[in-house]
Amino acid sequence: MLPDIQDQRDERGLPIQRVGIKDVRLPLTIRQRDGQLQTVQATVTLTVDLAAHKKGTHMSRFVAVLHEWRTQEVDASSLRELLEAMKQRLGASYVDVILSFTYFVTKHAPVTGLASLLDYRVSLAAELDRHDQFRLLVGMEVPYTSLCPCSKEISDYGAHNQRGSLRVKLEVDPAHPALTLEDLGELLEAQSSCEVYPLLKRPDEKFVTEYAYDHPKFVEDILRDTVLALREDPRVGWFEAEIENYESIHNHNAYAYHNEAWVQDGPAQPLVAKLMVLEGAGR
Repeated sequence: MLPDIQDQRDERGLPIQRVGIKDVRLPLTIRQRDGQLQTVQATVTLTVDLAAHKKGTHMSRFVAVLHEWRTQEVDASSLRELLEAMKQRLGASYVDVILSFTYFVTKHAPVTGLASLLDYRVSLAAELDRHDQFRLLVGMEVPYTSLCPCSKEISDYGAHNQRGSLRVKLEVDPAHPALTLEDLGELLEAQSSCEVYPLLKRPDEKFVTEYAYDHPKFVEDILRDTVLALREDPRVGWFEAEIENYESIHNHNAYAYHNEAWVQDGPAQPLVAKLMVLEGAGR
């Protein structure tokens, strides 16, 4: 029989908080709001804790469990099943997973109604702790258009605008109906001067130009409106948001950030501290 070195005892007395596999690429399916299935290519990080007396974890079991699970639809229920299977197969007390992928939504041009696909960068992060408490975080990045209120106010004609990115991480409250990716994307896009459309004809371009002009917003305005909208949604628990304008008349960007935990003056969220949800998503 071949020796199993990783199963030997370690005498250094140091437990490892997270050990596992990273950057595993898998095709996964997500049910869209309209009931259709969308296949995404996800990058997966899957980790468990390791007791101090164990020399190593069983890396092959991570891949085996992922392979068995990958045909399920990705949702809160199936993610919990994945984590429960990992706990059992690895003999762990804690396990978490991060899925990062590009998700496509159909956008219809505002006047002509022409359809095209807009991509969101999405991450899902879930954990199952030693008390079998399950938590799920959603991370999303959406593009938007902003128009500068100051530029509009001081100019005889026109105003400078720019494309930006709105990024959020939020905890889903399991006591309320599901928050779909389409729901979240629409909520975030609505806080900007105007949505971004991949396909525009001239009547559409006229509409979005004038709509943005009628809804000027600083980066601070977009952030505050986003925070208020997320606070009003009962499906959302903890969240953070960051806004970045890719400025058109400066060689720097405008930026704003909000963490709801700071406002609540509560303790740091343990999962949030460990799982950097958006890093690497679709990049």
